[in-house]
Amino acid sequence: MDSRRFLFVSADVALIGDLAWQVHCEGHEVKYYIEASSDREIADGFVSKTDDWRAEVDWADVIVFDDIWVGDEAKTGELAEELRAEGHAVVGGTPNTDRLEADRGYAMSVLEEHGVNTLDHREFTSFDAAIDHVRDNSAPYVIKPLGEVQNVKRLLYVGREDDGSDVIDVLQAYEKAWGHRMKGFQLQRKVDGVEVAICGFFDGERFVDPINFNFEHKKLFPGNIGPSTGEMGTSTFWAGRNRLFAATLEPLESWLASEGYVGSIDLNCIVDGDGVYPLEFTPRFGYPTITLQQETFESPTGEFFYRLARGEDPNLQVYDGYAIAVRLVLPPFPFDDPKTYDENSRNAAVVFDTPSGEPPAGVHIEDAKRVDGQWRAAGESGMPLVVTGMGETMQAAREQAYDRIDDIVVPNCYYRDDIGERWIDGDGDRLLAWGYLGP
Repeated sequence: MDSRRFLFVSADVALIGDLAWQVHCEGHEVKYYIEASSDREIADGFVSKTDDWRAEVDWADVIVFDDIWVGDEAKTGELAEELRAEGHAVVGGTPNTDRLEADRGYAMSVLEEHGVNTLDHREFTSFDAAIDHVRDNSAPYVIKPLGEVQNVKRLLYVGREDDGSDVIDVLQAYEKAWGHRMKGFQLQRKVDGVEVAICGFFDGERFVDPINFNFEHKKLFPGNIGPSTGEMGTSTFWAGRNRLFAATLEPLESWLASEGYVGSIDLNCIVDGDGVYPLEFTPRFGYPTITLQQETFESPTGEFFYRLARGEDPNLQVYDGYAIAVRLVLPPFPFDDPKTYDENSRNAAVVFDTPSGEPPAGVHIEDAKRVDGQWRAAGESGMPLVVTGMGETMQAAREQAYDRIDDIVVPNCYYRDDIGERWIDGDGDRLLAWGYLGP
């Protein structure tokens, strides 16, 4: 394909620098805008930047939004819709698809209206009412914050006690510590099973084949313990329109077409032998999921998104196997502590212990920059790199990823060493035994 012009927009914090870099490496022209002043140096030395994305709209062949948020408002869908109405090719959402993430109650109602099974759930604005509900309906629950604080991952709490007593204790603690900011939350019945996300790329009219299935690892420490993070790593594979897809995203195809949605949409679910139960939408790219998906593309990435944004058949070809992504992080991730970050992580050097001194294959940037050829940590979040691996088995993918990590030196860096193990330890066998992964 001829060289095209791509405008990548981070209307809040910087998330999509790696995808912009990959498209640039394929020979396309790229400009990247970052709204958050704390993140403006991210991807410096990798891609060209712009200080005014609106001034570049007519220059661009494709405009790509990385998230739904503009500050604390879910608003990029509105921007994308306006640009499409003006005739621009845009990868991004709509006001209603943004709301799928920002308003969990609305998301569940959309699923129910289209015949998708959901778990018992209820939204509350009163802590006392929620506590009374748990006392009257004893069971394990998941607490999911709504609105501004839903991205404070440590506030999501998964109950452990059958009578819900621990959920009551946590709600009482949240009221004291977060009541001034936590304006609402959802209580959702907890179900034990396999957690899996079904992800599809939508071209404005239909889902593009194949479908992506991925497994999040959100806790900080191996064994899935410790504080919640945005994500510490992901494992994945691609497949056809199987039972998982038919029970989740497929019923929404006509609704998404009526919205004119273009991009990645992901529905995280709990699955057991009795059914598939949606938990939450990601109506945008996931991170580091998009890094892993892009790594497994055998089609050129730029051409894929160019065609997707225009509603053309992208003829997506992908790796036929398994893959994992491991996020490498620095102190004080996942917490905010400027003093700790300044002393331990700011501008941390990234060294590649390879004969050439160049990064091994499968290394992707996140919060990183390149200065005089030297890779360094950038921004304020402490997430400089994502490292991927692929293989015919999940274990082979793990071995490749962790072998690559062994060739990377970042002082004070830490990461989970068990990404992909859940699949090996039984999640894959359970999904196969329940019949969800067949054609």
